[in-house]
Amino acid sequence: MSYTYTVWFALVGLFFGHGLPGAVVGALIGFVLDNMRYSHRRSAVPEAGGFIRPLFALLGAVAKSDGRVSEAEIAIAERLMTRMGLDPAQRQEAIASFNRGKTVEFDVSPAIGELRDWVGLRRDHAFPVLDVVIETVLAEGNPPPEKMAILRQLAFAMRVSDMELMALMAMKGYAWNAGSGPRGGNGGGGYVPPHRSTGGPDPYAVLGVQRNADERTIKRAYRKLISEHHPDRLGDLPEDMRKRAEARASEINAAYERIKAEKGFK
Repeated sequence: MSYTYTVWFALVGLFFGHGLPGAVVGALIGFVLDNMRYSHRRSAVPEAGGFIRPLFALLGAVAKSDGRVSEAEIAIAERLMTRMGLDPAQRQEAIASFNRGKTVEFDVSPAIGELRDWVGLRRDHAFPVLDVVIETVLAEGNPPPEKMAILRQLAFAMRVSDMELMALMAMKGYAWNAGSGPRGGNGGGGYVPPHRSTGGPDPYAVLGVQRNADERTIKRAYRKLISEHHPDRLGDLPEDMRKRAEARASEINAAYERIKAEKGFK
């Protein structure tokens, strides 16, 4: 949360409100205003359709990042346009953006910045965007470092940690350890790509907890996740994104039930 008003009102109170008492009163007023602004930003619903151009441009960049765009990656983009119910004008915008993202000179940073600004502080809106990008990242199986670098850069911009990103990958049936490499880097020679889990999604990775976590930690992680991924919080977003949220909520519930059965608590 930004404390801009808190600082400014404290300074005004200090110089025009009789010293320290005035600064304290000013800081309190500014703090209330900062909280109101923060609450408004957290509850603000992103503009409908405002994600189309930067999202499809980023998908094009992800697809091209390893040097070639596969038929599977193109098919994912086309299916996404259909599932999102894009009208003809929006579809043309999406195609043009995807093609622009495939160009050699395309810089992903502005597109990521636009998506970050579109999401704002709504983390529940960040996860559907990441889910769409992950689908392209995993289009051909175990992804190369170039694709994962773009995904991690996007996650970082949206204030989603590597642990949370690992959980999203686990929901897709992929195991991944972010390791100690820099965010947005390619992982260097020690890069180990995500790989499909033979036994299905790891319930502990889905909840983002250690296998030796106690009951309280597991329940707290579950409640936090199900709150952030609940589809009822998404508002007026495309039906495809709502269905993705429903699928993630289902995976979270399934993981929690598996852990409860294994640990023997209710």
